[in-house]
Amino acid sequence: MRVVIALGGNAILQRGEPLECEVQRKNIREAAEAIARIARDHQVILTHGNGPQVGLLALMNEAYGKVTPYPLDALGAQTQGMIGFMFEQELRNCMPGREVCTVSTQTLVDPEDPAFAAPDKFVGPVYSLEDSVEVQNQNPHWVMKADGQYMRRVVPSPMPKEILELSSLQHLIANEQITLICGGGGGVPVKRAPDGKLVGVEAVIDKDRASRVLAEGIEADALLILSDVEAVATNFGQPDSQNIQYITPEAMDKFNFAAGSMGPKVEACVQFVRNGGQMAAIGSLAKAAEILTGDSGTVIRNDVKEGVRYYE
Repeated sequence: MRVVIALGGNAILQRGEPLECEVQRKNIREAAEAIARIARDHQVILTHGNGPQVGLLALMNEAYGKVTPYPLDALGAQTQGMIGFMFEQELRNCMPGREVCTVSTQTLVDPEDPAFAAPDKFVGPVYSLEDSVEVQNQNPHWVMKADGQYMRRVVPSPMPKEILELSSLQHLIANEQITLICGGGGGVPVKRAPDGKLVGVEAVIDKDRASRVLAEGIEADALLILSDVEAVATNFGQPDSQNIQYITPEAMDKFNFAAGSMGPKVEACVQFVRNGGQMAAIGSLAKAAEILTGDSGTVIRNDVKEGVRYYE
């Protein structure tokens, strides 16, 4: 099978962990081991988030102060190289002799996308309410919102329209022995100026939505979205909440999920299956191989007879 695996940035730097290189390296090493278990039997195209990393780079930029800070598109490109390099190295260590390739990609967006007026994508570290007030005072142009019991910066997340390097990616994955890393952070956000030239955009692309566009473009069989959750839960946090094991796209439409977290993941999986994908799934990185076989996570398919089945 050709499998697109979308790995959340918070799985690389987990909530509450210090934003340090060695912490990230350790998490990437563990993630690579889980991904390698799938890559030994299937062709894997790996994408990843970059929320904590791009937020950290933004803080470093703001702290420097003497020059104009680098915009988010440039910071996104930096995280593609940094995270991609680490994943490529660790995957090569897990699979000696296998070809692993990292490609920097750009994602085209609509400059009139309403997301620019309503930022909702979390980036950077989490703060206590008290610390967030100080951070907001230091960066008055930032927008802060609640992320669980913490506060965190949010930025615009426009819808991905096109992956500009798609034809090159198709050429690479024609060799089924290559494990490909691309679409980091959803790709570097760009728009076309009136003269047709490409221009960077101050935003962050949701990596799950971009991964869906990628998966369809390369005709993947499966889309796996992996993070630190075991499965998709109905009425999350409520007494009647249930973890979904199998579900059809139509049955999933009946539930509502948070726009800044689970919502884009569910949306991407549902659209992928509706547009011809065999299966999509959301679950824990630690159980990646079990998710692919339907023994863990939440699996979205068109052929679930009951419409929805819950874990007991």
